[in-house]
Parts: sequence; C-alpha cells; structure tokens
Amino acid sequence: MRVHVVSDVHGNSRDLAAAGAGADALVCLGDLVLFLDYADHSRGIFPDLFGTANADALVELRTARRFEEARALGRRLWGELDRTGVSRESVIEGAVRRQYAELFSAFPTPTYATYGNVDIPRLWPEYAGPGTTVLDGQRVEIGGRVFGFVGGGLITPMRTPYEISDEEYAAKIEAVGEVDVLCTHIPPDVPELCYDTVARRFERGSAALLHAIRTTRPRYSLFGHVHQPLVRRARIEGTECVNVGHFNATGTPYVLEW
Repeated sequence: MRVHVVSDVHGNSRDLAAAGAGADALVCLGDLVLFLDYADHSRGIFPDLFGTANADALVELRTARRFEEARALGRRLWGELDRTGVSRESVIEGAVRRQYAELFSAFPTPTYATYGNVDIPRLWPEYAGPGTTVLDGQRVEIGGRVFGFVGGGLITPMRTPYEISDEEYAAKIEAVGEVDVLCTHIPPDVPELCYDTVARRFERGSAALLHAIRTTRPRYSLFGHVHQPLVRRARIEGTECVNVGHFNATGTPYVLEW
C-alpha cells in the first residue's frame, strides 16, 4: 500500500494534480488557500488586492510580532476598499472560491482531506467531488490501517479563518481515539516541531495532540502548518512524528508505504 501525504498546498494546483501519481490514495492536511506567500510576497489574495509593497509591510510587521500594527495596516487597507462600495467578505470569498474550484478539481480519487487554519470549511462541500472524503474529528480505514483526522488550528493573534479553542480541539482528538496514523494540520506541542526558522516564531502546537500521541501511541503522527520547522521529525513514545512539508514550496508529497 502506498499513500501520498501533502499539507499547506497554498494554491499550488499544478503540483497537486500530480501528487497522487503512483499512490493508492492521497491525504491532504489542509491550508489549500493562498492568502499571502511569505516567501514570495507578490503571490496570494492580499497582494492581488493591495499590492506587493503592502504585502511586504504586512509580513515585516507579523514577523516582528507587531500584530496590533499589522491589524491597523489591514484595517486601513480594507477601509479604503470598503469606501469603494465593495464588500470585503464578498471579495475574499470570491477569491477563495476561485482557488477552491481549481484545487479540488486537481485532487485524485481517492483523496482524504481535512481543513487547515486558513481554510473555510463551510465552502468545502460545494467543491469536494465524490472522490474526496472530508474528515474532521473522524476516522477512516485506508489499506487496512486506521487513519484519524483533526483539522484546523488553535486561536492565535493571526486570527485566521479556522481557529478553534483548545477545548474544542481536544474534543476532536478524543473523538478520533486510537488509530494507526493520526493526521492533523497542526503539530503536537513540541518546541522544535513548532518553531519556524524563516518566520522566526513559534506556531501553536496542540498539547491535546501530544497527550494523545503519548497515551495511544499511533504508528505515525503526520502534520504540516509550520512551513520551515527547526526539526521535521521526532520520535515520541514510539510514534514517528513527521512534518509532511510545505507543499506549496516543495511540490513533493510525503510517501507512506506498508
């Protein structure tokens, strides 16, 4: 059995279309939407609307953890757009819908997917075809192994679209229970797995996920979210914990075989 796993696609539909080649199934751990590319500030919904210079400024403020100034910049730019009579919600949703139409059509059959923190779950049913199974707080058997899926991220100052409370996230982890492969968008709360060496900050990992790894001991814990982690893999209580990569940048899936 061969399963390919991707995460943090962020608009890379070209490589996504080939990601399932040679595999029995594709697993996607979310963040399909590209709002702002931290490696190339000219790409994404934000620079399309407000230009690369403003994207440069926003990335600089966020990287310096000057979140209130970043929000102030965003409020000013969106306020200028609002004064044109265009609704920011309709502009964002229209851009996301265009990305989703392209990305979901690139998924092979079968694909098993969960949400990332920048995704908009309510839109997924409109684009997920019959070959794509969307799971969140749920389990599925693939090739004789049980895979559990938990999507989204925890609440942060970034205020991305699909952030939930620690309690809600822990409840989804508990609902999944014991599995062979535990698939999440965010990593367990282990510092070296959560630190992004380019953004120069710790992303939020889950303590509930770490607890589940230590107590249920799945064969694998697979996740993304941290684009350039200090450590890409670690072994915890016999579980191989693997950051399956920033697919937008690498275009290469992680391969799981048994």
